Amino acid sequence: MSATVQANDTEVVYHGIKQNLEQHLYQLPPRIQGHYGIRMYRMTGDAQYANAALIDLYAVTNAQQFYACQINTPGFITKQSQLTISQLGKGPRAKARKKALAPFPEFIFASDLLLRYASRINEFDLTGPCNEQMLAYLKKTDLTKPLTDPAMIKAWAAQLINYVYWAKQLGVGDYIEQYTQAFKKTYPSQEDNQLTKAQFRNKLYGMTHFVFAASEYYQQPVDAKQFAWILDYFEQNIDRILADATDDIVAEVGISFLLANQADNPVVAKTQAFITNSYDPNIRFIPSPRGNPSLAMGEHRNVLAMMLLNWPEKLHQGPLLGELKATKNNLPKDVERKQQ
Repeated sequence: MSATVQANDTEVVYHGIKQNLEQHLYQLPPRIQGHYGIRMYRMTGDAQYANAALIDLYAVTNAQQFYACQINTPGFITKQSQLTISQLGKGPRAKARKKALAPFPEFIFASDLLLRYASRINEFDLTGPCNEQMLAYLKKTDLTKPLTDPAMIKAWAAQLINYVYWAKQLGVGDYIEQYTQAFKKTYPSQEDNQLTKAQFRNKLYGMTHFVFAASEYYQQPVDAKQFAWILDYFEQNIDRILADATDDIVAEVGISFLLANQADNPVVAKTQAFITNSYDPNIRFIPSPRGNPSLAMGEHRNVLAMMLLNWPEKLHQGPLLGELKATKNNLPKDVERKQQ
């Protein structure tokens, strides 16, 4: 790290990343713009970020229209499931995910092609196209087996807990207790010494997302007692976390305590110091573990760093795009205000 950035100089790092991302935001893909804008809105409540969320709304509404409106087309679910699985990639993690999905090939349709898009639209207090048809399909689709399968948990723990909370959010199934027990059984603490670095990271990533999902992704604090099993684990294993985890995961560990209103916990300061030390002032960014400075690939890591280093006193709901002056007249035609 450059001598010009001290380990505790969180403000320099925060503003450096912020200026870099916002100067180039329009160059990033819609999903990345949305990811950044939504999180910054929830941190600040500043309506200047609402249009980045609106861009994301257009993208996810288009996706829901494609997938949800063709649920009853013969062969459509099978075809889209196979296509999505084929696009997972060829690396070790992708291979593990493909193998884990083999007994549940259509799980990817319900989770990644329906829950993911519908939950985002729902977070904006809106409903998307073919909503009732989609909800009916999800209600009759029991996701218990794929969500609690050990191979699935070992392949993508964080994504599964996201799906679990999105199902609850949309009112199509409550799998929280079942998934929690399956996760704990798959990753018992007494077997941590047997975990590879990749599996240790997957466990941590899953644990942070229990907290994140319960907060509705930084919209509200969580109950520290409810997640004591996670926070205590992070505190007890912080040395290994700092040694073996990625910058993304380290930031998420720190944010987990902030969401639980435990800013004074020593883990927060340790993660802040670690993240600050990863910052490269020459590129005003935290590059990938291999040194890649790509803004699109690194936005997730860097917006997490911003959140960790500049946590607000109050979190903000939404953005409720149908109510904000900046966006309410520019919504996609096929979304509606959510029925209260």
